[in-house]
Amino acid sequence: MDTQGLKTIRDWVRWGASQFEAHELFYGHGTDNAFDEASLLVAYALHLSRGVPPEFLDARLTVDEADLVRQLLTRRIRERKPAAYLVGSAWFCGLSFSVTENVLVPRSPIAELIEQSFAPWLDSRAERILDLCTGSGCIAVSCAVHLGATVVGSDISTDAVELAAGNAEDHGVDDRCSWNVGDLFEGLDGERFDLIVSNPPYVGRSEWEALPPEFRSEPVLGLVSGEDGLDIPLRILHDSADYLNETGSLILEVGYSWRALEAVLADVPFDWLQFEHGGEGVLHMDRQRLLACRSQVADAIETRRRGHES
Repeated sequence: MDTQGLKTIRDWVRWGASQFEAHELFYGHGTDNAFDEASLLVAYALHLSRGVPPEFLDARLTVDEADLVRQLLTRRIRERKPAAYLVGSAWFCGLSFSVTENVLVPRSPIAELIEQSFAPWLDSRAERILDLCTGSGCIAVSCAVHLGATVVGSDISTDAVELAAGNAEDHGVDDRCSWNVGDLFEGLDGERFDLIVSNPPYVGRSEWEALPPEFRSEPVLGLVSGEDGLDIPLRILHDSADYLNETGSLILEVGYSWRALEAVLADVPFDWLQFEHGGEGVLHMDRQRLLACRSQVADAIETRRRGHES
């Protein structure tokens, strides 16, 4: 690709955005358009961590800088990896988190709930939060930073938990965060929380196979949850009440699988949350409602188990 005529930062951002569009890249791991994606990568290559200031757009690049920018933009096209993996970080709740391909790129609409202090479900008396399927720890650490809460982050992946612990240390909240390696609630017996927050795997296998190539860089373990995406969300709905205080609540993200969940649990009245900045498929249930629907959830899990065996 001929780039000899590109001189300024503006030139390279424009060229990158044009190339991204021409190669039909997918955006959705921190940006939603080609211009922002190119801007992020150009800024990183030039050691401008918070983006390109407008007054810098007409600054000329050195030969070495141009080479670094070209390499990074070209990698995005050839490898189809989300920009967050190429730069090793992503923003969530106004905070920068280190990310690797061992965890999903932070992008949950739960960030909006954290910024609102989970009102009205979490009050000033709340002391403990569980972030189930913590991944990079973005939800756990953001809760510790913004709410001053004591948080436990749990994940089945040791690599994820180690990364999350590092992110907590980077943001100075390692004294308010503790970590558990286990399959959902495994290792948490006897623990009780005021709030359980979870952005678990909820993508069905056939849906995952149809996703754009960018998703193939993310760990399957963090995305796929059975044939219809509900295997893990149903387990969380069934077991959460045992780990909540009497007035505790569950915030559970199931994304586009919310329709499948309503079909499986047709008689359960779900409280689906609305977001100003986009996002869907996040539900709220307090402990009493979780207990009330537990038998229905158990029946659904058993029906699915029998179906798998047959």
